[in-house]
Amino acid sequence: MELALLFCACLLISGVAIRLGADLADRLGIVDRPGGHKQHEASTPFVGGVGIVAVLLSLFLLLDPLFGGLALSRLQGILIGALILFLTGFADDIVHLSFKLRFVVQAAVALSMVFFGGVELLSFGELLPGVQFELGLLSIPMTVFATVGLINAVNMIDGIDGLSGSISLVSLVLAGMVAVIAGQSAYAVLIVALIAGLAGFLYYNLRYPGNSRARVFLGDNGSMVLGFLFAWLFIALSQGDSPAMTPVTALWLFALPLMDTVGVMLRRIWLRKSPFRPDRHHLHHLFVRAGYRVCDVVAFAAFAQLFLGLVGVGGLLLEVPEYLMFWLFVGVFVAYFLVILRPWRLVPGLRRINRAFGLPSVQVRGIFVGYVGKEKFPELLALIGEQLSATSYDYQLSVYQTDRAASDGRNVYCVVHVPVNGDERLIGKVQRDASAIKKHLLGQRDVEVRLFICRQSENDLRSSPPAGGTTLGQRGRERRSARSTLLYSMERGGGTLGPSGVGFEVSIPPA
Repeated sequence: MELALLFCACLLISGVAIRLGADLADRLGIVDRPGGHKQHEASTPFVGGVGIVAVLLSLFLLLDPLFGGLALSRLQGILIGALILFLTGFADDIVHLSFKLRFVVQAAVALSMVFFGGVELLSFGELLPGVQFELGLLSIPMTVFATVGLINAVNMIDGIDGLSGSISLVSLVLAGMVAVIAGQSAYAVLIVALIAGLAGFLYYNLRYPGNSRARVFLGDNGSMVLGFLFAWLFIALSQGDSPAMTPVTALWLFALPLMDTVGVMLRRIWLRKSPFRPDRHHLHHLFVRAGYRVCDVVAFAAFAQLFLGLVGVGGLLLEVPEYLMFWLFVGVFVAYFLVILRPWRLVPGLRRINRAFGLPSVQVRGIFVGYVGKEKFPELLALIGEQLSATSYDYQLSVYQTDRAASDGRNVYCVVHVPVNGDERLIGKVQRDASAIKKHLLGQRDVEVRLFICRQSENDLRSSPPAGGTTLGQRGRERRSARSTLLYSMERGGGTLGPSGVGFEVSIPPA
């Protein structure tokens, strides 16, 4: 009951704090503007850290009345470090500090965690059979390295709406399970409060029905604070005389951000670029490039992190030797790195997976129906018009004839062009209409119904293969070199095209 009350109180505190912070940021013009390598199209306040810091401050007031004698003696050290990183991140969001200055501040906070908080990475655990990797004199440098690494891992995974918050929420839930099982009640309380703070942020940051885009971003102020909290929690729970988990378990609890960060930096080094130079080759960028909707990418990443985290927790509870869990993690990372090393191969593969699962694609521009003989396309238009009669979106219906016909003379196809403009809900409606048309044409196996896709040349072997890479086969080259002639084009708005209006009205003369 106390934990439930704490969660509700912190959820309310986070939501209100972020709302007030967003309103103030809008008035002062402190927003993240589109441009550069950023993919959002609207100016958005970056106040995610406001909710997390507000929750940490509230714990001072809520711990005593809710939990009586329970004391989290290190909360002051956590709060001071979080405030320093929050202010640094906020300054970076506004004036863009150099990465060297950010690293200095992050390292200083990590040192304060060691000397004032008493949280230090002393051992890597049993990474080889019977061999404990104690750090000794390297403990402080490795603590700083791990803390700075986690801070920047959260920052680098923060690329699309809801991604970093969702992955962090999964990791916190799993860490909370470990803390509860191990009897670490103080840290369980802290984690529950942080889960509530993140949930309040995700209410504004996730995409869901009624919220088509993020209303606030996490920003560097939020990602740096989150990374620092993860570093504190993972080190504190995995070190000491009676740790709640092994150091290897911590790797699994945050596997996806760690693998993505290290993998991308290694790839940049392999290409002889600076590892700190931003690009669009993170895993979530490749999913977006393959046409996945943001909500689908976030769901995939959250479930992937949940699966990897449960592997770690399962290994901990089943007492699997640490070295086996460690080398399994290394094997998973190597496989991951080899996959993302060549995006021009990965993106088409992700696109095929998208089609196999029947997921909508952001590259959808309408519906393709073909091929039929020229004498049959009025009947085809009638069927399409009937299916689109109840639609609520605008579209243009065009009929084309190719100069290459099949053996039975079928060389006419229809394209329903829809101005989706990135609207993920509209993309879903177009997919449902395509499925309805396909269902009505089940008896005509020679007619193909699919989503009409606008291909992007970047990382697409079929458009621009890399030097020395695979080229299109003869059939593909012939298909793409075929010429199409426009026969008819009709424009209708709001779904006014019905069976009675699909005659031979011509708005664009035959070419």
